[in-house]
Amino acid sequence: MQYNNLGRSGLKVSQLSYGAWVSFGNQLDVKEAKSLLQCCRDHGVNFFDNAEVYANGRAEEIMGQAIRELGWKRSDLVISTKIFWGGAGPNDKGLSRKHIIEGTKASLKRLDMEYVDLIYCHRPDSSTPIEETVRAMNYVIDKGLAFYWGTSEWSAQQITEACSIAQRLDMIAPVVEQPEYNLLSRHKVESEYLPLYTTYGIGLTTWSPLASGVLTGKYNKGTIPPDSRFALDNYKNLASRSLVDDVLKKVNGLKPIADELDVTLPQLAIAWCAANPNVSSVITGATKEYQVEENMKAIDVIPKLTPSIMEKIEAIVQSKPKRPEAYR
Repeated sequence: MQYNNLGRSGLKVSQLSYGAWVSFGNQLDVKEAKSLLQCCRDHGVNFFDNAEVYANGRAEEIMGQAIRELGWKRSDLVISTKIFWGGAGPNDKGLSRKHIIEGTKASLKRLDMEYVDLIYCHRPDSSTPIEETVRAMNYVIDKGLAFYWGTSEWSAQQITEACSIAQRLDMIAPVVEQPEYNLLSRHKVESEYLPLYTTYGIGLTTWSPLASGVLTGKYNKGTIPPDSRFALDNYKNLASRSLVDDVLKKVNGLKPIADELDVTLPQLAIAWCAANPNVSSVITGATKEYQVEENMKAIDVIPKLTPSIMEKIEAIVQSKPKRPEAYR
């Protein structure tokens, strides 16, 4: 496993990481979580991602209990959570100072940890001034509740504003953004965020490398496997938007390239994300140990992604965003 600096910070995260979204609390409980997490550690994963909203907080409880029962050394781990959706009350969501501080403390209680290494603003909050959010995140760091902070699915303009405010106030700026990134969703990472990498040293921990499973090829027969994400009631709308003929045709087109490299489609898709030098870590998901084993083999695929192979992939997906004139 390779360990990358998280953006320009000194924090080192495994090139592949594990996220609790969907699985913990919806599909898995503590016993299954322990075996999955141990499998990840056996492959060198040190970064585990969570959020207050995942399974309404249950995902954090499961992760915390599993790590406690596994008896891992806390300093060996990088644990993150995300704050935005904490409940139904008017102050239980968003990025106000009140919710950031209360939400962080509630997350730590569920995780049964004194601190998280990394805390994200899970979405931008148009009803809260960014300066209030920057100050609140710095309070969380000053109190030792988190060591670094970042954003998730913010626009480049919003991240720039947060960094500028932090600079003006002599405060800690966000070090990382967590966007969706895969062969079918590339605009933010490859176009919009381009100035952020060099100007502010922003790193990326990207999610959904398999486009919610679409890039595994398991949906190409036109049926939804009963144990898959799209079989869950909460994800049926996503399935109807994702499983369109044009997308499935592209996935079919990638299969010969995977076969040529003697790898699986998921390994090809994950390796492709990890090969981007601006990506600090690719967050993977899995509900079974064999899926973790297969995902982790993507590390060995990265060196196989030669310029000619990347061109073949591009010819199939044809999803490369146009670079803005200013950055050419």
